[in-house]
Amino acid sequence: MPFAAIVFDMDGVLIDTEPIWEQVRREYIAELHGRWLPDTQDRFMGMSTAEWAAYTSADLLDGRRTPDEVAEDVISRMAARYTDHLPLMPDAVETVRRFADHFTLGLASSSPRRLIDVVLDHLGVTELFRTTVSTEEVERGKPAPDGYLAAAAGLGIAPARCVAIEDSSNGLRSAAAAGMTVIAVPHPRYPLAPDALALAAHVAENLKSLTPELVADLTPVA
Repeated sequence: MPFAAIVFDMDGVLIDTEPIWEQVRREYIAELHGRWLPDTQDRFMGMSTAEWAAYTSADLLDGRRTPDEVAEDVISRMAARYTDHLPLMPDAVETVRRFADHFTLGLASSSPRRLIDVVLDHLGVTELFRTTVSTEEVERGKPAPDGYLAAAAGLGIAPARCVAIEDSSNGLRSAAAAGMTVIAVPHPRYPLAPDALALAAHVAENLKSLTPELVADLTPVA
């Protein structure tokens, strides 16, 4: 069966905000005299809002702030940063519009709904997505498949007929676990783990290199 849908990740794919999330969280935890562990950034990437807020509260801040307080504090800081400057990935808008001419589009993001809506509105592409899913709206964040399965359900298209575009290890694991074929566009600052990279049907240097013709030639996952 030919592919019918493209499901985008957002942070690290359409907007270059992974470094901003890291900076905001590091500053917040430092202000509260918490600790940043060696694997903290890797663990954050893909977590839902509830997951990273609980992890921050319990493991990094020793309960100084509740998970709800952590989520509100960090998301408010991120919203302020987005208002000040939203760093788009090169060719992000052009890539979304290029694929919208050939495929049904969805989005499965670990960002909270509040930030997803701000970003897509800023990009001027909201109407091009049939469905968008925040992992705060499903039971488990990435690497669990929940967000991508919800996106496929919202599209009304079987996961096997969807191609996911991801930049993170947990994102690739999530999309592959959902039964989607995955294109990796690695972020230069956050290298992919070997096991996650092995899940990619194609590894792209950038968004500009992705075309409908390339997607049509991909071998679907078994």
